[in-house]
Amino acid sequence: MSNQDPSVIFSKFFQDTKFEDLPDNVITEVKKQILDYIGVAIAGASKPGAEQVRLLNEANGGVEQATVWGSGKKLPVAYAGWVNSTMGHTLDMDDVHEDAVMHPGVVSIPTSLVMAEYVGGMTGKDLITSVALGSDMICRMSLAVYPGESKIPYGWHFTSLNSSMVSGNIAAKAMGLSLEETVNTFGIAYHQTGGNGQPAKDGVLTKRLGPGFGVRNGITSALLAKMGVTGTPVAFEGEWGFINVYHRGPEKYSRDLLVGDLGKRWECANVEIKPYPCCRGGHHFVQLGLKMRNEMGVDPEQVEKIKIFTGPATVGLLGQPLSKKAFPPDTVTSQFSLSWDFCSALAMGKCGLVEFYEDERGIKNPKILALTSKIESLEGEEALALPGFDAARVEVYMKDGTVYNEFQARPNSMTYEDVLAKYDGCLQAADRPIPEANGKQLKEMIADLENVKDVREIIKLIRWTEAK
Repeated sequence: MSNQDPSVIFSKFFQDTKFEDLPDNVITEVKKQILDYIGVAIAGASKPGAEQVRLLNEANGGVEQATVWGSGKKLPVAYAGWVNSTMGHTLDMDDVHEDAVMHPGVVSIPTSLVMAEYVGGMTGKDLITSVALGSDMICRMSLAVYPGESKIPYGWHFTSLNSSMVSGNIAAKAMGLSLEETVNTFGIAYHQTGGNGQPAKDGVLTKRLGPGFGVRNGITSALLAKMGVTGTPVAFEGEWGFINVYHRGPEKYSRDLLVGDLGKRWECANVEIKPYPCCRGGHHFVQLGLKMRNEMGVDPEQVEKIKIFTGPATVGLLGQPLSKKAFPPDTVTSQFSLSWDFCSALAMGKCGLVEFYEDERGIKNPKILALTSKIESLEGEEALALPGFDAARVEVYMKDGTVYNEFQARPNSMTYEDVLAKYDGCLQAADRPIPEANGKQLKEMIADLENVKDVREIIKLIRWTEAK
């Protein structure tokens, strides 16, 4: 393996990789991820956080370079990317790499699409390649640190933390920057890198904004590099580089996981689509609740008490304090609550967007709250610890003395048919949906994406109608 800084290695890899270098399974997965992301972004576009980012940027205006999805207004490319990325992360329903504990598509897809519009002439094959490269890199950046450990206790929101450098490299490839300019893009983006997990603990809207900040910063970095601005050429492994400053140095870092087998090991093929609008670490708790209600016939009104177990790392993020997680005061807290995930599924026999609304359908729903009030404990068990999200176990004690003890290591994966149904559901759930014909045509074009001649034809279809 080369001794060059990984910023140089990634820059070369991005420059050299073509669509023909991608394995078939990567192409298939990336197309599925693009369709899913567009649906999730449309559904989240008018939700708190995303709406304010859009309104702020449209009010500020600027040179018209790329489209804000939905409204059809155009902004400077970095700011259009900022808005479109925020839309896709607002519902916490965007794709996820479980072991990396982060969301790749919310960075790679909006960056690639706004850059396709900015530079013009990008084909569907170019788009697939761009998303595959970006998603692979952002997953590798997370996998490479704290290997063999859970990443959750270290406090980073890895999607936000890794987003600036990844978005910058995507933009540099789209713009055809030289190797030197691309390495400078890395250095400029590193100077803007950040993203912590505290908002998820506090239930605040900044949880939804981090990836968009990174997309804005990354694209800006590439634009500055093109203008001659220089950045450190050792963004990853310099004395005060990313690994040493952010991740405690070589003892918490695997260079092989970061840049080993580039072009052979594609982490973007290991990305999961999320069926529920909450943290992936709670999805198997949702599925246990659905199984008990819909398959095992458990009557929630006959439950006496509940005990919930997961790995120690997950408890701090999704379990405690139980007094807040079991009775979430806001949507963001409910999206990061194992208590809410399990009890909403068991109480309602479903777990969709409405179960997380801030009204009687969601966090004020008396049927769900009746169950969360019966949670006796939520504890960490070492036996349930995994490198990514921890395993799930629940004990449900019934009034007649029956005890259910259910375990699930990982959430179930979604089939392509599941993703199509999710996409349709997202379009229907949007406060300001796109026309039905546009939604159908988007689905058809992305299914045949490798034959699309100009990606701008896809962007033209992402439009809002009037509000419901």
